[in-house]
Amino acid sequence: MNMFDVEKIREQFPLLTQKVNGKNLVYLDNGATVQKPLRVIEKIKEIYTEYNSNIHRGVHYLSNKTTEAYENARETVRNFINANSTEEIIFTKGTTDAINLVAFSFGEKYIKKGDEILIAETEHHSNIVPWQMMCERKGAKIKVIPADNNGELILSEYKKLLNKRTKLVAVAQVANSLGIINPIEDIIYEARKTGAKTLIDGAQAVQHKSVDVQKLDCDFYAFSGHKTYAETGIGILYGKKELLNEMPPYQGGGDMIKSVSFEKTEYTDLPLKFEAGTSNYVGAISLGEAINFINSVGIEKIEKYETELLKYAEEKLSLINGLTIYGKSKNKTSAVSFLLKGIHFYDTGMILDKLGIAVRTGAHCAEPTMKNFGISGTVRASFAMYNTKEEIDKLYEGLLKVKNMLL
Repeated sequence: MNMFDVEKIREQFPLLTQKVNGKNLVYLDNGATVQKPLRVIEKIKEIYTEYNSNIHRGVHYLSNKTTEAYENARETVRNFINANSTEEIIFTKGTTDAINLVAFSFGEKYIKKGDEILIAETEHHSNIVPWQMMCERKGAKIKVIPADNNGELILSEYKKLLNKRTKLVAVAQVANSLGIINPIEDIIYEARKTGAKTLIDGAQAVQHKSVDVQKLDCDFYAFSGHKTYAETGIGILYGKKELLNEMPPYQGGGDMIKSVSFEKTEYTDLPLKFEAGTSNYVGAISLGEAINFINSVGIEKIEKYETELLKYAEEKLSLINGLTIYGKSKNKTSAVSFLLKGIHFYDTGMILDKLGIAVRTGAHCAEPTMKNFGISGTVRASFAMYNTKEEIDKLYEGLLKVKNMLL
């Protein structure tokens, strides 16, 4: 595509054409999951109807073809985030699974009693709970990078927290509940000074902006397929080869072994060392196809369009009296989180649904963030490349109806 033609893009997403409660669907819950383009749906159908077979284990045609497609998808992911080698690309169930893998395996190898892990106040629960579990197991401590009253991380406080006991810093590139882009380049740079390793949660980033893990120089990077136009149950952990080689496997079973005896098991090489059992090869291949789709549109074009969309949304919603946007920042991407004064977020979401508008309501798996604002939750409208200004206008009109009905 030479130009960003949103109507042409929308034609590739069958689900967007349906009606909800007699209204044309306005899907603004993309932070939770995005819809799937036809080419991804067709790729999944192709696998199951033409060459489905378990990978890495057969000498026959179907197994070889599926294995080749699986490993080609790994190369597609490697290129997408500019990893140095496919050995650094681990297929997981999603971002949560990838973070748990690091929390267990990195923790087992490198974390001792009294060590510290730094995480941001604005993290998703998936980047909090695994570290709490690891700290309980290893006798380590969590230190929290505070956010200001706008939800932006306070870098000066972060620098004060860093010390020789800091072993790892785990931060989202984009805060899921607010859409704020965290200054991960500075965070990684400061961590590197102390020798601390870094894990970046990219679940809300890679579908919106270009990511280069070598340029970032992060030690780990995780993201989910279902937020990146692929199917559910697939994700990626990028890790630097030297670290992954030293870390023990997260799970045991088939595909991650070199040899097994009752006396001793030898583990295989990267990346299969961390891919025990039958991998979600269909999901992995669908992720490769989804990335090909993103590349066909152009990630820079997507970022530019979605930035314009977000700016329009914030300006439009700010016209509504009594509406408060949480996390307003110059550095944001594709999400606006808000409340209508005197109206519960669930009530807002339910009425919008009657109008065919899908948004997310609640704490967005970010309770500490909500606590920072002194609230229990928000309404979150999150955008993808296929959303339009006309849909934002419908959201605006819908919110006016919510006010008229409930106030």
